[in-house]
Amino acid sequence: MKCNNKKGAFSALLVFCALIFTLTACNSTAPSSSGEASGGDSSSSQPANRLEAIKARGYLEVATEPYFAPNEFIDSTKNGEVVGSDIELAKRIADRLGVELRVVPLEFTAVLSSVTEGKYDMAISSLAYMPSRAEAMELSKGYYVNPEQKGYGLLVRAEDADQYQSFDDFQGKTIACQSGSLQEMFVTDQMSGLKEVVRVSSSTDAYLMVSEGKADAAACSIASAELYTGANEGLATLDFKFYFDPQYDGTRVGIPKGETELLDAVNQVIDEVVESGEYEEWYAQYTEYAKTLGIE
Repeated sequence: MKCNNKKGAFSALLVFCALIFTLTACNSTAPSSSGEASGGDSSSSQPANRLEAIKARGYLEVATEPYFAPNEFIDSTKNGEVVGSDIELAKRIADRLGVELRVVPLEFTAVLSSVTEGKYDMAISSLAYMPSRAEAMELSKGYYVNPEQKGYGLLVRAEDADQYQSFDDFQGKTIACQSGSLQEMFVTDQMSGLKEVVRVSSSTDAYLMVSEGKADAAACSIASAELYTGANEGLATLDFKFYFDPQYDGTRVGIPKGETELLDAVNQVIDEVVESGEYEEWYAQYTEYAKTLGIE
């Protein structure tokens, strides 16, 4: 009986030791939650830059203000889809990156701020070069210069057009312009003695102010304004224009500051569509298409 008792105690001891060894072994091989014990680097899975992040998530978010035909405008026949030559460029960039395109329509000031703040991947919205923009974001190569560049000027009521022969004739007048635009810079730099400069969210809003008698003139891209006057009677563009430094010529893509890898990828696509003449074809195509829709 004593002999059997010793054997039972010895067996229990073996079981206890085996259990301790098992628990110790499990604890010694379990990876640390921080990844440090296993030699892992938790930051290694994070994209190194925005270009990598776009490819990893599978889509490209492009901000645009859809009221500037033929570059970007709303197609009422396609459930409000945003179309235009700039949208074709955005599609090509997304295609080259191998991702889906997601177009985000915004007011123009929001387009600019969304890129400087890094909220969206890029702005493709007929952006012209401005020193202040170049400081706030990366700007691509220029991808379109109209061979028949009509420049920037003023849109007025047709009945008043004859009274304006120069910018001096607008002293004491009210000028409407799109906030944050190149046109706004022209008004503030090249016009003086104005009664008021009214900044609005879109060029269309500026044109409406003139049509409704709430402003005497609207600063405009003449090519875009002529599309508007073709669909809206009673308005006209003036013959004299703002001075425009040629170094600012060409529309560009805006990209968050420091994202040079994405900038390089965009510039490669721009080289492609400029050299092939595709962007000019898109611009001509959507100029005619906008006219058929009576785009305002």
